[in-house]
Amino acid sequence: MRKFIRGLIRLGLVVIVCCVFVIGLFGYFKYKEAIAEVSLKEKVALIKENENYVPLEEISPIFTDAIISIEDHRFYDHGAFDVISLGRAIFINLKENELKQGGSTITQQVAKNLYFSGKQTFIRKAAELFVAFDLERIYNKDEILELYVNIIYYGDGNYGIKEASENFFGKSPSELNYDEATLLAGLPQAPSLYDLSTNYNLAKERQKEVIEALKDYNN
Repeated sequence: MRKFIRGLIRLGLVVIVCCVFVIGLFGYFKYKEAIAEVSLKEKVALIKENENYVPLEEISPIFTDAIISIEDHRFYDHGAFDVISLGRAIFINLKENELKQGGSTITQQVAKNLYFSGKQTFIRKAAELFVAFDLERIYNKDEILELYVNIIYYGDGNYGIKEASENFFGKSPSELNYDEATLLAGLPQAPSLYDLSTNYNLAKERQKEVIEALKDYNN
């Protein structure tokens, strides 16, 4: 009986390794196809040319601290991916037999916004990871964070921190106060769910989570 169980475990491990290999291989092909169309450096250069692009030093540090705390509090401590978050997400996804959690770092989210859209799949997540490795190799953490806050969607048609700050509060990103900064930091997780024009109360509930994360992780 023990031999049978050990055999099943070995078989299971082989199947898992094979699945990971296949997903990684197809993810790599998807990644190569994406960067062949437009290289990463070209993508980033085009984004920075946008008139609404804001350098990190011109953004309220309250906001950047808040968004790191709620989205990826170990951002400055890990590389392209966070083993702890990824492991937790894989466990939940396998248990639910679907992608319920992404376990994505800020770097991976930048990769997704730069190149990939549509339905989330394991292959697309693998492709995102390859782009994330490139991002971490070419750019430093502050540059990646700067890209992130400038390209993510905040709801109500606002892409990037400048549009969100000006359209919601009539202020530049550098002028955001604590209440405004923590409210905005909660929106990117689910912009349609926390849409300020239609779901303001939900956005305020999300803001409480941001404030708690800021207290817990911003030492």
